[in-house]
Amino acid sequence: MGPTPSADLVGSILGVEGEDNDFKQQRSTLRKAVTSRNALHSKPQEDSAAKEPPMQIVWRNVLIFIYLHAAALYGGYLCFTAAKPSTLAWSFFLFLFGGFGITGGAHRLWAHRCYKAKLPLRIFAAVAQTIAVQNDIYEWSRDHRVHHKFSETDADPHNACRGFFFAHVGWLLCKKHPEVKRRGKTVDVSDLLQDPVVVYQRKFYIPLVLTLCFALPALIPWYYWGESFKTAFFVASIFRYVFTLNVTWLVNSAAHIWGNHPYDKKINPAENRVVAFLTSGEGWHNYHHVFPWDYKAAELGNYSMNMTTAAIDFFAWLGLAYDLKSVPERIVRSRVHRTGDGSHPFALEDSHYTAEDMKEEEQFCEIIPEEKN
Repeated sequence: MGPTPSADLVGSILGVEGEDNDFKQQRSTLRKAVTSRNALHSKPQEDSAAKEPPMQIVWRNVLIFIYLHAAALYGGYLCFTAAKPSTLAWSFFLFLFGGFGITGGAHRLWAHRCYKAKLPLRIFAAVAQTIAVQNDIYEWSRDHRVHHKFSETDADPHNACRGFFFAHVGWLLCKKHPEVKRRGKTVDVSDLLQDPVVVYQRKFYIPLVLTLCFALPALIPWYYWGESFKTAFFVASIFRYVFTLNVTWLVNSAAHIWGNHPYDKKINPAENRVVAFLTSGEGWHNYHHVFPWDYKAAELGNYSMNMTTAAIDFFAWLGLAYDLKSVPERIVRSRVHRTGDGSHPFALEDSHYTAEDMKEEEQFCEIIPEEKN
């Protein structure tokens, strides 16, 4: 699929430069992730610095984000001075709904194939993901798989080794590093285009975004309970949207910098309770980068700090979600003993796991699960 108007629209908002052609010729699979990552890390730092291309700031995106955040600040002011309680409740609902579209939809369902969903749930998740406006499902999932395969290298779109600001929002204010484009070609995302929901959303992304993210969130409070349209727009549309963006970005920034590393002390992603709370369960990031396709994105299914897992379990109870994938406890124990930083309770126990356990662990560390016929 070639570049679409949706890529142009979201590119002007979120910094995607219409690079679909760089990803069209995909022949490799995701199964060499660890080898490729190690190969990148093994390059001498001096050689990398010598070849580092200059950062090219996209000033259009800088100005757009300045406006969005200034408008969001005004929306935050209206939350306390003008907005009706119904409008605040509506905005909070949209924040949770759109959040599930990212965490339970684009992330766990489409990017990692952590579980399978029937058509009604896929449509529900796609609508929610559109409300959040963080690129269409295809582009979001593609970039996320690239991030996992080449985490904390120049090929990582939001490489946290370049600092908090870059990982949080700076990566959207400049052109992508050449390695992101080059290495991105090795990531297979052809499975995403087999889902008609993904294809439909991508084809009609512009009108869907304008309607679901910006128009309806403001029109509903104005029409149904007499909220000022200006207040409804700046609170339910802009403030809610920008707040969602920054909460999501914390997974790329804060959860890659601060926290403990009970499962693998040699990688940056960390267990961050604050981020987990704000993102409905996406802050258990050390576990997630070790075992990417566990549908809980965490070891434990504690709903209070992982509401996305609660939602997926609820949909499974309804029969809309199925084949929920998770990692056996013995595999988690094995990894904790081998590479953890000692902060996990399992680290205080004697290890009884063999080389066979460690070998079996490899299948749980892939970006997406291997489908069994």
